[in-house]
Amino acid sequence: MTVKTSVTNIFQGTLPQLLATISGTLFAISDGMTVGWTGPMIPYLISEESHIKTTRYEAEWLESVLLAGAACGLPATMFFTEKIGRKKSLLLASFSVLFAWIAIALATNMIYLFVARFICGMAGNMAFVAAPMYVAEIADQKIRGFLASIIYLMMLTGCLTVYSVGPFAPFYTSCIIGICIALTELAVFSFMPESPYYLLYKNKPDQARKALEYFRSTTNVDAELKEISDAIERQKTEKGRFQDLVIIKSNRKALFIMTALNCGQNFCGVGVIMMNMHLILRDAGSIYMDEATTGILFAVIMLLAATVASFQLDKYGRKLLLISSSILTGFCLVLIAVYFHLKHDGYDIISVSWIPIVSVMLYALTFKIGLGIVPIVITAEVFPAKMKAIGMTIADAMYVIWGIAALQVYQLLYVYGIHVSFYIFGACAFFLAFFTHYYIPETKGKTLEQVQLMLKGEKEINVEKENEIPPIA
Repeated sequence: MTVKTSVTNIFQGTLPQLLATISGTLFAISDGMTVGWTGPMIPYLISEESHIKTTRYEAEWLESVLLAGAACGLPATMFFTEKIGRKKSLLLASFSVLFAWIAIALATNMIYLFVARFICGMAGNMAFVAAPMYVAEIADQKIRGFLASIIYLMMLTGCLTVYSVGPFAPFYTSCIIGICIALTELAVFSFMPESPYYLLYKNKPDQARKALEYFRSTTNVDAELKEISDAIERQKTEKGRFQDLVIIKSNRKALFIMTALNCGQNFCGVGVIMMNMHLILRDAGSIYMDEATTGILFAVIMLLAATVASFQLDKYGRKLLLISSSILTGFCLVLIAVYFHLKHDGYDIISVSWIPIVSVMLYALTFKIGLGIVPIVITAEVFPAKMKAIGMTIADAMYVIWGIAALQVYQLLYVYGIHVSFYIFGACAFFLAFFTHYYIPETKGKTLEQVQLMLKGEKEINVEKENEIPPIA
């Protein structure tokens, strides 16, 4: 079977889903720019050329305040995704980011930057909860993994953008790009339907039918509409209280899986590396490539790796990619740690100063083929409709908490040498591979209802054959 035929079979009749997913996740480009912004901008802000004078200590808080905003935005995220829906929550997040980029562009002191970054954190939190929910609820199960991964591709595009523009263009250039992206999402995504799941959950069957007809290639959606309705009615009988995340076995397992994955992502050092890319490479003292060029290449590799991985999620499954990624990423982190350890102990390593550059490039590749893309796909699959907003918000809170913890570990241990924190990150990557193998279920090719039955420990429905996707040659 040819590649063209296989891809056609997979994507046949899914164009409306693809358009809705792309327009609804445009904010992630801006969010990727926000995360990567400190990479090229901190060296500028602490330099003599900066129009906003600041110290390195103050500049480091630009990283933490982003995550603090995400943490403080958790109650609003949970409230809005349930009360106004997934679509309107995404639009609200885009409007907030628009305001934040304007504030950064006009900033004359650090207070402007702190406030704007805090708002970006709140908006990013809401969007990264609402978007996976929206995508999972509109997607055909045969391409749900691919559609759910688009948000990460968007984020990496944003990271590449700010790494490419930040070191070379005026300070306000990144802000203008961020403003344009937010305006585009507000203009385009406003015309997309709300999630059929959410509409049925809010007892709006007529609107749900119209939405489902838009997202499917046929107007005969009675069977799927009934399936969704039955699933929601069954899940409504389960109480949606906070304590049910712990009391109910399937919810408890889902929450534990997401806590572990979010911890693993952060303690594999992704936030630390993306936010401190240029400073880390400067400390490495490589004579082979400057940090600005390396940062751009890093972002390009991450984007390409994530793009390839997104097409493999529904072919090879979540677990294989996650385990492979964790093991390979662990080796890259240990290699970086060993280099900095030798440098810290006074060894002459100028002849092998290419090691950190190569290791970082390999890290970009290995992290994004699994660790950087699978967790957000699983997040939207493991919580039932009644607990989705609460569960995903709590899971996102775990991501923020572990993100802050990883940054603090790096910053506090920096005085003892960069290698110390990278040894810790490497060990965490290896541990995550074992955890994935023994505890995380495979959700490839299963409906959201079948995933719930599997988490409950009921007899697994074999849908592999009936939902089999022709392999991409």
